[in-house]
Amino acid sequence: METTLGGIVELTGGKLLRGEAQTVLSGFAALDAAEADQVSFYGNERYASQLEDTKAGAVLVASTEVQAPDQTALILVENPVVAFDAIIRKYGVRPPQFSAGISDAAFVAETAEVDPEAVSVLANASILAGVKIGRGTRIGAGTVISENAEIGEDCEIGPNVTVREGCIIGDRAIIHPGVVIGGDGFGFEFSEGRHQKIEQLGIVRIEDDVEIGSNTTIDRARFGETVIGEGTKIDNLVQIGHNAIIGKHCIIVAQTGISGSTTIGNYVVFGAQSGVAGHLNIADQNTLAGRSGVISSIEEPGGTWFGYPAKHLKESRRESMQLKKLPGLIKKVKELEKTMNQQG
Repeated sequence: METTLGGIVELTGGKLLRGEAQTVLSGFAALDAAEADQVSFYGNERYASQLEDTKAGAVLVASTEVQAPDQTALILVENPVVAFDAIIRKYGVRPPQFSAGISDAAFVAETAEVDPEAVSVLANASILAGVKIGRGTRIGAGTVISENAEIGEDCEIGPNVTVREGCIIGDRAIIHPGVVIGGDGFGFEFSEGRHQKIEQLGIVRIEDDVEIGSNTTIDRARFGETVIGEGTKIDNLVQIGHNAIIGKHCIIVAQTGISGSTTIGNYVVFGAQSGVAGHLNIADQNTLAGRSGVISSIEEPGGTWFGYPAKHLKESRRESMQLKKLPGLIKKVKELEKTMNQQG
C-alpha cells in the first residue's frame, strides 16, 4: 500500500479534519499497533484510551469530539468500521480473482451441469453425478460436491468443503474451508439394548447471501429440510443439528451449538459458545450472550438473555444483585442465632 492522506479521504468519502492531504501513508493497523505512516480507525468508545495514545499517522473517526495526539491526522467519516473496510478491500491481501475453467486435476461427472466457461473448479475437487453449479461460482481445491447437490451463482466454496447429496445452496454464498453441509444428523433410537441408527434422508437448504465459517457442520434433516435463512452469518466451529430452521440475517458466533428441530427467528444473535436444546423456538431479534444455555423456548421478541439456564438480562441482573447481599444476610442470621442462644 502506498497512498496519501488525500487518497484515503477520497476512498472513504470522508472529510479531512486536520493533517496535510499530501502526507504519504504506506499501511494500516489497529490503533495500538499503527505507526506514523499508517492509517487506523476509532469505531468503539472502549478504545478511547488507545486513540489518546496512538502513534497512527491518520485515524478515521465519526465525531469531531475525540481526543487524539496532535500529530495524528483525523478523517471524519459516517462509519469508521465500514470506511476502514474500504481501505482493507483496496489494499489488503486479496484472494485470486475469479477465473473460469476446470482444472485437469479435478473430477466432474458427465451428468453434472458445470459450464467450464462460467464456473471455476480447482485441483482435486470432485463434482459428482447430477450436480448443478451456477455461473460465477468457484469450487475450491479438494472440495466434494456430492450427487444431485445444487449451488447457485457467484458462490465462493472454499477448499476441502463437503456438500452432501441433494443439498441446496443459494446465490452469493461464502463457504469457508472445512465446512460440512449435509452430514448425517445425530439420530439414534435405543431398542433391544442397542442404539439403532435412524436414517437421515432429508437435505440442507442454504438461502442467498449466507456465509459459513471454517469447520462448521450443518446436519441434513431426518426428513424435509434443515434451513439456513437468507443473509445469516455463521462463525467458525458451529454445530447446527438436523431439521433446525435458522431465520434470516442471524449472527451465530463461534462454538455455538443448536440442537435438532429447533426454530430460530430472524435477526437473532448468538454469542460465542451458546447452546440451544432441541425442539425449541426462539423469537425474532433476541440476543443470547456468550455461553448462554437455552433449555426452554423464548417466545417474546427483542430480548437479551444471559447465563445457564438463560434468563432475561433484567432478571439475571436482579438475581446477581441479590446474591451480592447474601454474605450480609448470612452474617445477620448468625448474629441472630448467637443472640437467641445467649437469651435461651
